[in-house]
Amino acid sequence: MAPLSPTLELTCELIRRTSVTPKDAGCQELMIERLEALGFHIFPRPHVDVKNFWAVREGSPGNQGPTLCFAGHTDVVPTGDPENWQHPPFEPVIEDGMLYGRGAADMKGSLAAMITAVENFISGNPSHNGRIAFLITSDEEGIAINGTVKVVEWLVEHDQIPEWCLVGEPSSTATIGDVVKSGRRGSLGGELVVKGIQGHVAYPQLAANPIHRVAPALAELSTEVWDQGNEFFPATSFQISNIQSGTGATNVIPGDAKILFNFRFSTELTEQELITRTEAILNKHNLNFELTWNLSGVPFLTPEGALVEATVESIREITGTETELSTAGGTSDGRFIAPHGSQVVELGPVNATIHKVDECASVSDIDCLSEIYQQILKKLLI
Repeated sequence: MAPLSPTLELTCELIRRTSVTPKDAGCQELMIERLEALGFHIFPRPHVDVKNFWAVREGSPGNQGPTLCFAGHTDVVPTGDPENWQHPPFEPVIEDGMLYGRGAADMKGSLAAMITAVENFISGNPSHNGRIAFLITSDEEGIAINGTVKVVEWLVEHDQIPEWCLVGEPSSTATIGDVVKSGRRGSLGGELVVKGIQGHVAYPQLAANPIHRVAPALAELSTEVWDQGNEFFPATSFQISNIQSGTGATNVIPGDAKILFNFRFSTELTEQELITRTEAILNKHNLNFELTWNLSGVPFLTPEGALVEATVESIREITGTETELSTAGGTSDGRFIAPHGSQVVELGPVNATIHKVDECASVSDIDCLSEIYQQILKKLLI
């Protein structure tokens, strides 16, 4: 087999580390070693059981900006039963042009491409303009409360928020660079508990069925038009993800019902508007309820500007692809960075196998991604 490129070698080294969230398993040590060799100043920012670091390099002494930050995570989701994989999930295998292994696409391939892109860029441009930074966590695939959000708090305290942030999330759909995320919808979750009165199904007059009582309200919530979206975002959606009630017996009217739901919302609404309108609908149906809210991210949008233009042009120049700017999909750690004024885009491998058995990424795509990242560096920092 032909020797692997430096980017693929590093991707394989990262995949071999069993960094199931929130474990890092030595991935960050490997990255830090490479960055220190390039003259980066390293600031470890661990929090509870999560490893994080911020690294920064000035192109010349006293050069304070602008800063292009590469952001990403070393943790991966659990593999499930390894017996269901064609190859052991933490033993990288290249087969038919694809690199198999947990994290190949999400997002150890991106991390490796970031490192080699920066190495190649600095080799040719040691006194580049501005600064290059890395913000790396091991808490993106988990509860995401001790990772990027904590580093960003520290950056705010020290007035170090980067002007530009390139997140390595797997954004591509069919070919590398065909889709770039220039924003994300907000995510607002709710846990609704509706109180009733438990009783025997033969004597409903002595009980109050919470399922019956909440059903009309849920129907109204699910058909409510929350907004129309806009040119960048689809309309806000309301989805019920779980309903729990009852004792398991067929002859018992339940005493309460628990409903979990989620809003994915656009910039047309705030989380407070959603909360107010939801509670108004529930109150209209005269329910006895308790409602707990969890805001995991507000919507953000990076308009066309230096970072978006550099990314789109670099993809075109390296691959010939005309990229699509999108805000679809779930949340990412970009939601913690963008509200502080950073321009944020997400660019990474094809996402068809992320979180799946036999996760994989195209060998050529991983190498190409490094070239695209390097081209972005040239456009912004030379």
